[in-house]
Amino acid sequence: MLHEYSIENNKINTVASGNIKLFYNPTEEEKELLIDVYKLDEHTLSSALDDDELSRMETEPDHIAMIIKSPRKYVPRDEYLFRVMSIGLFLFNDKLIIVTNDEVDLFQGKQMQTVNSLADLIFKIIYRLIFNFLEHLKIINKISDSLEHKINSAMENKYLINLFSLEKSLVYYLNAINSNGVLIEKIKTNATKFDLQQTEIEMLEDIIIENTQCYRQADIYANILAGLMDARVSIVSNNLNVLMKTLNIITLSIMVPTFVVSAFSMNVKIPLQTHENAFFIVMGLASLSVIGLLILMWWKKW
Repeated sequence: MLHEYSIENNKINTVASGNIKLFYNPTEEEKELLIDVYKLDEHTLSSALDDDELSRMETEPDHIAMIIKSPRKYVPRDEYLFRVMSIGLFLFNDKLIIVTNDEVDLFQGKQMQTVNSLADLIFKIIYRLIFNFLEHLKIINKISDSLEHKINSAMENKYLINLFSLEKSLVYYLNAINSNGVLIEKIKTNATKFDLQQTEIEMLEDIIIENTQCYRQADIYANILAGLMDARVSIVSNNLNVLMKTLNIITLSIMVPTFVVSAFSMNVKIPLQTHENAFFIVMGLASLSVIGLLILMWWKKW
């Protein structure tokens, strides 16, 4: 699906035909258009639609091709697995083509309040994606805290599996953020190709700092989650031991008086069988056996 925009009065506006072309999940016809008309490299275009592709920059005869990583929108069917996606940015002298497999809000947020040029737009898109990663990291941290509380009071494997999914998500995020950092550094190294002004170079340096902080935050979350995973597994094991202990106490509390009553139920000559209060004596002995068992457990600290 094709959406077109243009920069008017330093703002991004939706137009019928503009110099900013955004292709969401392009069809085969649109891919042929990109290759035949706009002369995009077929391999680079395929890479821009491949979620496993790393960020990179390539210089073509009439444009600069960049692939950058972005967090994918979370959907419930992913079951706490946060995924990343690739976005292709193809900068020409007079237009910018953006290709992505999934919809993402590239032109929203305070970063897009003022846009001066196509190169400036690319930097602010990168800035926006860093902000998206930070927002997703906050969500992952909150989910992790919620699952931790559930694990402390439950023994279901699904909560541990959810934590493993979050840990796997953070590995994806770390790889994507680091890959974006390499791309940003390469853009800075090739500043002359983008014809950058001093203010744009300063903005690029700010983006490098923000991306570094984003990477460190993701790394901290990943280390904390990995470090506490063994402890949480031990908690589940301890919860199981506590449950088994409770069940054993209940079982013993039933078995001991049952043994006493069974002894007086044998079809042989036994004491008290002619006593008029035999029933109450037997029940009293059964109760005393339970009390004795509880005292023994308290003394042994079982």
